[in-house]
Amino acid sequence: MNSIECDYRSDIDFRSNREHAKRIELSELKPMEITVYSAPWCSDCREAKRFLDQHKLPYTEINIEVTPGAADEVVKRTGKRAVPQFVIDGEWIQPYRPGEGFLYEDMAKRLGIEQ
Repeated sequence: MNSIECDYRSDIDFRSNREHAKRIELSELKPMEITVYSAPWCSDCREAKRFLDQHKLPYTEINIEVTPGAADEVVKRTGKRAVPQFVIDGEWIQPYRPGEGFLYEDMAKRLGIEQ
């Protein structure tokens, strides 16, 4: 009688890879966590929030004028008292350049927005 060997490991590897691919796809669907440190008197802040709103990107706004410790946090993280500041998935990013304004192309690329 002839015996047939079956490599169960390859079937398990295939299922494992498929499950891994599903986990990657689901993690890619997770929206970014965006926090905007801003101030009401700041025109660059208004433009930064307008950009996020236009692209329907949800964010949490922290007004440094009324949130205790917020201005100090900006200085601690960036070395300067400058707003707006984005915190995208924990990474601090200055979305504008003084004298030039909001960095539309850079922020669109960073946030995965097709233009």
